[in-house]
Amino acid sequence: MSVGARYASLLAEIDAEAAANGAGAGSVTLVGVAKGQPAERVREAIAAGLADVGENYVQEAKATFPSLPPVRRHFIGHVQRNKAAAIIALFDVVQSLDRLEAGLALAGAAERVGRVLPVLVQVNISPSERFGCSPDEAPRLADALRERPSLHVEGVMAIGPLTPDRRAIAGAFSLAAKTFARVGGSTLSIGMSGDWREAVRAGSTMVRLGTALFGERG
Repeated sequence: MSVGARYASLLAEIDAEAAANGAGAGSVTLVGVAKGQPAERVREAIAAGLADVGENYVQEAKATFPSLPPVRRHFIGHVQRNKAAAIIALFDVVQSLDRLEAGLALAGAAERVGRVLPVLVQVNISPSERFGCSPDEAPRLADALRERPSLHVEGVMAIGPLTPDRRAIAGAFSLAAKTFARVGGSTLSIGMSGDWREAVRAGSTMVRLGTALFGERG
């Protein structure tokens, strides 16, 4: 199946899952994760309608983004303070803000270029995940970030646990959804290629799909 056909099929499946859980068509945004993918596959998905592309690393974004048509560019990797200016220059959204120090670095870089940067607070809901603040810390971090006028906190991002136990995945996403309710905003970014159905059932408004959309990395 071509990337374009996979994109159309995934959109239909996501909309059907959302509808089964009381949400409307188009209520879940699909972010195509370009990490390690050939640029031509990403361009094919964009030609089919993909409007949001995510990257984990600044260097990969520098290599890939110039060859892409205009899209909304999401940074989904760990935020390093010394990369703040580069992140601001390359990305439209930062999904993975889990520390105030990193937030302040991004805020300063955004202020210097006169931007307001949309961000998500990354919450750790998995024992196998290295990054993310605790669910209890998330509201305080969001409040502190909202004090900076160059940052706009839009919600929460989380990575599900690496387990075949579907109930454990559903429970982790339920925790993310409860944290999102405390943080506030419009975006709950949970769900990847192997667990997006559980994420949509938990109320996800944004899923981040790499392999499911583009195929295995080549």
